[in-house]
Amino acid sequence: MSDSSGTGLFGALFDRGAVDVSDEAWLQAMLDTEAALARAVERAGLAPAGSGAAVTAVARSGLFDNGALGVAAAATGNPVPALVRALTELLPESAAGAAGAVHRGATSQDIIDTAVMLLARQSLDAILADLQLAAGSCAARASEHASTVISGRTLLQQAVPVTFGLVAAGWLTAIDEARRDLHRIRAGRLAVQFGGAAGTLASLGDAGPTVAALLAGELGLAEPVLPWHTSRLRIIELAAALAGACAVLGKIARDVTLLAQTEVAEAHEDAGSGRGGSSAMPHKKNPVASIVILGCARQAPGLLATLASAAEQEHQRAAGAWHSEWQPLSALLRLTGSATAWTVDLLAALQIDPLRMRANAEATNGLPQAEHLAALLTPALGPLPAHDLLTEATRRAITEGISLSDALRTDPEAAALLSEAGFTRADIETALRPESYLGATPEFIRRALAAHAECDAALEA
Repeated sequence: MSDSSGTGLFGALFDRGAVDVSDEAWLQAMLDTEAALARAVERAGLAPAGSGAAVTAVARSGLFDNGALGVAAAATGNPVPALVRALTELLPESAAGAAGAVHRGATSQDIIDTAVMLLARQSLDAILADLQLAAGSCAARASEHASTVISGRTLLQQAVPVTFGLVAAGWLTAIDEARRDLHRIRAGRLAVQFGGAAGTLASLGDAGPTVAALLAGELGLAEPVLPWHTSRLRIIELAAALAGACAVLGKIARDVTLLAQTEVAEAHEDAGSGRGGSSAMPHKKNPVASIVILGCARQAPGLLATLASAAEQEHQRAAGAWHSEWQPLSALLRLTGSATAWTVDLLAALQIDPLRMRANAEATNGLPQAEHLAALLTPALGPLPAHDLLTEATRRAITEGISLSDALRTDPEAAALLSEAGFTRADIETALRPESYLGATPEFIRRALAAHAECDAALEA
């Protein structure tokens, strides 16, 4: 579910929603990994009974000083060595034997990479929940406005008519495709990282693979075939799926900003939200949700590019490339979470004006229906003569400021050809009605709604 718990000057904009990649969340994810490793080591018989419970009891972020860990990270290149020392020092004297279970067999990258997987899982759960809500709103609009005519627009110009239901169905299908991709990552590509110093787990002897499997089970993550410390495809797949979701949401937001333009005014964000004011112009009601969604989405491609470029990593531990992943991936999770939360709000309260949509569709005096008339006349006149007839008629209509119907009716040659083809004025007027040229729109909406129901069922299974 979405909320507005973000903090800081820009937090309410770009930290909106339930995704938490704060320093505290990172710290807790690393501690959860260390605690799970201690339990796995104990279960493998490599630490005294009770070691796992003892480490778990003190693996709580509130017991640690994030600032001090950050300062210490400057000496080692990452915060894990200082974290391990602090965690060990928190163990009570009665559990002194548990110290041997802390960080046993691991290296810093194991802890950070596994923490990333835990953060990704929590984030994806929040993102998927909001995407489901957004998809539900789109499905409702697709059904409600299945027959609400709106001008199709290509290259920002009016094209042939569509319905707003089809527009919403397009949004719905794209969201559902993003949901499936994110769910695939959530279900199968989040894996524990545990390879030790160079990916051999040599310090654990023959027990290495056993501990890795136990660690994966403790955390509920997949157990990979091999440690993936310098094979970063999982990170790229996660980032690409997040960026794809942002792209889908950005498209919806862009459509809304265009439909909400004063001269178009076919849709607008909920005026009762209290949002949209301008610092200079009292009359303004800006589409704030759409603007912030676009602000989130515009940042995603650059973050994806950084993560993709970081995937080229040398030998068994990257010098800098691995380190460069942490902040961009955190930002991408955070921004995707914010974009989805804003989209839930946007779609739930989006106001649609069918009368304005109709008026705009009719404002061009039938010109978008020229393709329809040409298709109807082709059997009698042939494709090229029909096309030429409508090309000349539309030129006259635009030049003289008259309707396409009048341009055809008042041109003697055109009138003769239409009469020869058996077309009456009533036939022309019927062909120029937007409802007469919607093609497969009803079927496409039906398919989108059916696919949405299947998506919901598949992701809930």
